[in-house]
Amino acid sequence: MAKLTNEQKIEIYERRLKGESLKSLSYNFNISIHNVQYLIRLIDKHGYSIIRSGKNQYYSKEFKELTLNRILINKESINSVAVDIGLSSDGILHSWIKKFKENCYNVIENKRGRKSKTMTKIKKSKKILTKEDKIKDLEREILYLKAENEYLKKLNALVQKREQQNKKGVGIITELRAKYPLKLLLEISDIARATYYFYINKQDKDLKNQDIIEKIKEIFYANKKRYGYRRITLELKNQGININHKKVLRLMNKLNLQSITHKRKRKYSSYQGTIGKIADNHIKRNFEANRPNEKWFTDVTEFNLRGSELYLSPILDAYGRYIVSYNLSLSPNLNQIIDMLERAFSVNTDVNNLTLHSDQGWQYQHSFYSKRLEEKNIIQSMSRKGNSLDNGLMESFFGIIKTEMFYGQEKNYRNIEELKLAIEEYIDYYNNKRIKVKLKGLTPASYRNQSLLINN
Repeated sequence: MAKLTNEQKIEIYERRLKGESLKSLSYNFNISIHNVQYLIRLIDKHGYSIIRSGKNQYYSKEFKELTLNRILINKESINSVAVDIGLSSDGILHSWIKKFKENCYNVIENKRGRKSKTMTKIKKSKKILTKEDKIKDLEREILYLKAENEYLKKLNALVQKREQQNKKGVGIITELRAKYPLKLLLEISDIARATYYFYINKQDKDLKNQDIIEKIKEIFYANKKRYGYRRITLELKNQGININHKKVLRLMNKLNLQSITHKRKRKYSSYQGTIGKIADNHIKRNFEANRPNEKWFTDVTEFNLRGSELYLSPILDAYGRYIVSYNLSLSPNLNQIIDMLERAFSVNTDVNNLTLHSDQGWQYQHSFYSKRLEEKNIIQSMSRKGNSLDNGLMESFFGIIKTEMFYGQEKNYRNIEELKLAIEEYIDYYNNKRIKVKLKGLTPASYRNQSLLINN
């Protein structure tokens, strides 16, 4: 970068804006691609005014110390910090860090003016080391590394304390700026100008996102940690807040808001061999529907709470993944299936030519079940033996409900009755409040009702 004139630097930037490749610019100006990229970023942030000829700018000890803390304590990248403070090259920062470590983690302020000839001669002189000297150097290095480790721990604690003091001081200065000149307030508080603007910029970023952060937290905890960043983005959109999903993900990671993850456990099976009618598979894993009451799916799953069982038997409509009806029972019996069917038929009178799909469980092979479907002119469909994916929609729903309100949360339920109430509450939440990305931010109930209104 130092070999380039100001005119060349501007030419590189303008040629890059016109679409010339980094590789071509690197070749034509005989500098590395890294330096081309750095120059582009530098001018993008600060404009042409950052390009200056002559001697390097003078940086105070306090400014260097603050900059080094951003890299060594806050873990910011050297390249981004160098661009932010407007250095002509990120190599300058590498040099600062090297000298900082060589001087036992102290910033040594460079004195202006020429170096003395005596110092130059001392540096040029080389000493031939004996074996004993090398051993002593190695011992000193080991001792240095031990001290460095302990020093860094204590330094980190001190820096954190200093940062808290600086933040408070910056807050007070901000309050008083309307009354007094900034220069006077900085002098009184003994806070460097660079330090002040560093914290102001940092605070502004947090303040800018504060309302969104609070809204994200509100949605996340209102839904009992069940929403990931995609559904939170959609819910924000539903509330009139348009925000990029990547920003939501970044803020959630910053706040450590992690949605509940899936855990798989043993699946309950109602299959007992062929004891009745085995229907054909009419679905053939085509889980999409064009209207409500076109394809229904059903199955039974078990909730095992410290040795006590509770069985859930729902009917799920492929259109919008809506739970049409369900029954909770202490045992997986035929009465459970009958009750579930009658509940579904009581609120859905138009089920002519509907397809109802299940696995080959004994309940669905029973003559009563088959005859009841025939009476309603419903097409009975069954998964192939040993193919759980043929009933993938129900498998997916069971995975969702158990992940979001049961697995890892068993201790929240003192008995089966409390678990039953929680499942009923969850199904109401699932149908009426839990938005789905696939439904473009609508709940299953809203999506279903939207279609019913159009058709009626």
